[in-house]
Amino acid sequence: MATWSNAERMRAIVYDRYGPPEVLRLEEVARPVPKDDEVLIKVSAAAVNRNDTGLRSAEYFISRFLTGLVRPKRKLRIPGTELSGVVEATGPAVGGFAVGDEVFGVSAKTAGAHAEFVCLPEKAPLAHKPDGMSFVDAAAVCDGAILALAYLKKLQLGPGSKVMVYGASGSIGTAAVQLAKHLGADVTAVCNTENVDVVASLGPDRVIDYTKDEFMPRGATYHLFFDAVGKLSFRQCRPSLTPNGAYASTDLGPKNQNPFLALSTRFGKQRVLFPIPRYTKEDVLFVKGLVEAGAFRAVVDRTYPLERVVEASHYVETGRKTGNVVLTIAAPDSSPG
Repeated sequence: MATWSNAERMRAIVYDRYGPPEVLRLEEVARPVPKDDEVLIKVSAAAVNRNDTGLRSAEYFISRFLTGLVRPKRKLRIPGTELSGVVEATGPAVGGFAVGDEVFGVSAKTAGAHAEFVCLPEKAPLAHKPDGMSFVDAAAVCDGAILALAYLKKLQLGPGSKVMVYGASGSIGTAAVQLAKHLGADVTAVCNTENVDVVASLGPDRVIDYTKDEFMPRGATYHLFFDAVGKLSFRQCRPSLTPNGAYASTDLGPKNQNPFLALSTRFGKQRVLFPIPRYTKEDVLFVKGLVEAGAFRAVVDRTYPLERVVEASHYVETGRKTGNVVLTIAAPDSSPG
């Protein structure tokens, strides 16, 4: 049995081929060393999100042009993009973080968060953890919020704007409901019976249980129809849009509009939005401000220890999670005994 006494080693989840969650395994690997402009973070918690599972499975072949055509690139063999933790060490050029700082953010370019330690540049989408927020909640804040922001920023939402969020109980959906309300929109949230209470607690103007009621009634129109789970097509949603309304979906698959064409295509004055998300420090700081102001909170469905990442990934892939799934990670200071 491997031990973890070597200070230059760490536990990490790795995978060397694309496939189901079973390709993931726990290994002892070299602990990263921060470059001059990087911080070394001792990871306390890390989310398992759709981005993580999609890259691992290569569900959409196009993702392989970023991660490796035949197998994952070696620098990407440790998954995980959302994290929270404590700064363990800093490079000599780092001025904004110090050892002992509690931080949260996104490892957007190299992943690596499903491990005991990860290095991130100081300029990465990384910030000090909101005061009073747990590490588990902090690890669940960024991805859904930043993805939702990418869509909402495309429109000038404000008082009088009407937004429909379909799939309002997932990571992106729970974030979209809260962010759209913060922007002043009238928000209708759609989810199933099991999640009505959770979604209602996020502050939408109304919640529709799609298992009991018609969520696209005749005559109801929206400035934005946001399908946060990628289940509906533009064609299905178009009758529910205002003449200048926009449709957005998190699904880039073939059943929806081709993402490359949709970036510039208009159907009359109605728009199809497929923005390319960018993870920035500014977005992390924006969401942090909302958290500290009481205008945004993370929704966490389940937590799993690091070694149960396969089980966590299977649960995420059911499409039935409420909000976020988070791995709890502890880095032992010495070997057992």
